[in-house]
Amino acid sequence: MNKRPLSITVIGWIFIAVGSIALFTTLLLPLFDPTVAHRLADLKLQHPLEFWLAPVIRLLAGLGGLFMLYGINWARWLLVAWLGYHIILSIFHSPFQLLMHILIFAVLLYFLFRSRATAYFRGTKVEPQIPLQS
Repeated sequence: MNKRPLSITVIGWIFIAVGSIALFTTLLLPLFDPTVAHRLADLKLQHPLEFWLAPVIRLLAGLGGLFMLYGINWARWLLVAWLGYHIILSIFHSPFQLLMHILIFAVLLYFLFRSRATAYFRGTKVEPQIPLQS
């Protein structure tokens, strides 16, 4: 089996952590803070799709990170789509948030589509590149 690049390990665990923490705060915070519970109840009544979409999106981040650690190619594309979705969302926020999401997206693309990462997701070995001798 092809060895997983360190960058894929780091990215996978970051997405697992972000997705898990965000999901647990979405599910547990209303139990401890009545203000948050009230705001979520209002959101559920006014925008039921948006109310259910947030936990699903957070779950997808964690699952994408997990399956990426196993070398599943669709998980890599899921995380690209996940961050692309966040770029679209950040258009409606501050320019700083938009810029940060674009920079993170660029870094993510670089590491997810390098030759070693692509070989890992294809299950092929990468030949070490030998410098040209003059």
